[in-house]
Amino acid sequence: MSTQLDQLKQFTKVVADTGDFESMKTYKPQDATTNPSLILGAAQIPAYAYLLDKAVVEAKKSGKSGAALVEEAIDHLLIAFGLEILKIVPGRVSTEVDARLSFDTESTVAKARQLIALYEKNGTSRERILIKIASTWEGIRAAEILTKEGIHCNLTLLFSFAQAVACAEANVQLISPFVGRIYDWYKAANKKDYVGAEDPGVQSVHAIYNYYKKFGYATEVMGASFRNTGEITELAGCDLLTISPNLLAELQKSSEPLTRKLDPVAAAKLDLKKVSLDEKTFRFELNEDAMATEKTAEGIRKFSADIVKLEKLIASKL
Repeated sequence: MSTQLDQLKQFTKVVADTGDFESMKTYKPQDATTNPSLILGAAQIPAYAYLLDKAVVEAKKSGKSGAALVEEAIDHLLIAFGLEILKIVPGRVSTEVDARLSFDTESTVAKARQLIALYEKNGTSRERILIKIASTWEGIRAAEILTKEGIHCNLTLLFSFAQAVACAEANVQLISPFVGRIYDWYKAANKKDYVGAEDPGVQSVHAIYNYYKKFGYATEVMGASFRNTGEITELAGCDLLTISPNLLAELQKSSEPLTRKLDPVAAAKLDLKKVSLDEKTFRFELNEDAMATEKTAEGIRKFSADIVKLEKLIASKL
């Protein structure tokens, strides 16, 4: 009997949600995603210290000083991890823009261009890179601009249907609905545990996936931020799922039969209403969703805090 991980790979692209290269070699994912928290953690692992040192050396060549030099070093560190990951996975790596730019379209676009330029300078095609941007109105607008330039984007910190619709209308490459964080909010708010198909995070991805397939949107759906394997198996058939090493290990150990739960053919037959959002409608719909409003803000704060910690780590090396 094949493992659940092998069964899952038959109809979903499995993506590694980690900055740890060794776990990627073990589970052989198609793609990999990183974020400031993962990079911060990985940068402090002795085995990866050479990447931090390399980033510092490269940054110093820029002739910059102070905060600009630290920013340059962080860019080089993100690229250094990305390049190592691309030696392991056959597909793409997601590299995240500074979360503090989440409400600044122009600066997000500029930072994405800088990151892509660094990858291309190192001989890596932009086709293998996804630039991660928070799913704010400003972030989605930045992704729309970048998409037209052939820079593919992964819209992260996505918690609501409104965010998903806006991303699809902007023709972005991929979205990352945060299944586990949606589950966390409802569990805390309602003092209730959710299992399997009842899970609000699972239900959110089902709604988004079915809507995209019904109306022929090309934007890929990648479930993210899982709390247990039950959430993953309920989303079998989703375009992609980005999974942490500990949950990949659980899927590898299990040989329970796995059934496809999401299917584009079935989605196309559903009776769904097309939605269109301008900025005012988007902001109102997001505001009406307490969970999405709180979780988007919290996610931006957490990633911003980890970027600050990463800056301090880099500064100590400089």
